[in-house]
Amino acid sequence: MTFRITEECTNCNACVALCPNDAIEKGIDMPVLIPEKCTHCEGVFDEPQCVEICPVDCIVETED
Repeated sequence: MTFRITEECTNCNACVALCPNDAIEKGIDMPVLIPEKCTHCEGVFDEPQCVEICPVDCIVETED
């Protein structure tokens, strides 16, 4: 399982600074999630912080 940022993203970048693994970077139109760096915040937080902070719920878990 991995996360992806959907097109509903408003480019607020709240998730960028919050990620403890630097797995989300600022992009041109919206943040870019780097799946290889993402650990779903396991061992650091109970819930993925990007999902918790997103004001439009555009970070979703996928089977990829």
